[in-house]
Amino acid sequence: MPISEPRRRLMRQVGLEFVRKKVEGGGHRSTNASLSLTSMIDFLVVTVVFLLMTFSASGETPVAKGLNMPKAENAIDMMDAPIVAVVGSQILVDGAPSGNTRSVEESDRMQRIDELFNILKAKRELWKQTHPNKDFPGVVMLQIDQAIKAVVVKSVFQTAAFAGFPNVSFMVNKLPAAGGGGG
Repeated sequence: MPISEPRRRLMRQVGLEFVRKKVEGGGHRSTNASLSLTSMIDFLVVTVVFLLMTFSASGETPVAKGLNMPKAENAIDMMDAPIVAVVGSQILVDGAPSGNTRSVEESDRMQRIDELFNILKAKRELWKQTHPNKDFPGVVMLQIDQAIKAVVVKSVFQTAAFAGFPNVSFMVNKLPAAGGGGG
């Protein structure tokens, strides 16, 4: 047997043209990829359901654990503002610890809460730096348990006003609208 140049020899003797093309490497893959329509629809349904479950159009925020907010009939949707929560004797600003109310409860008189004041003042300054050509709205949301003493509520309210947030809104649970017109 004479020496010849190396090449593919497997299945050379088969007479079928399409087999020879495949063996010689002449076969091409289809340019159209197939995708199962069922799998794609399942994926899209799961994605849409996930997005619907996590989306909140009214800006609902989670309520601090152990907080029982008061109820009201006349309420508006949430707005973009710092949230000051008072849970027990702890004060939270946007979920971060920001002081406590023990000194107010012990003295039983209104007073400025320094840690809360400093954090709100810093938030006001940051807002002014990030929005240099706009007027500061000065809105803060209070998320306060309905069992908290009035002197504590007044102190938190006054501290927010001293820090530059004179527009205070209270977070409440909305009661269903009273039905029937009477008659």
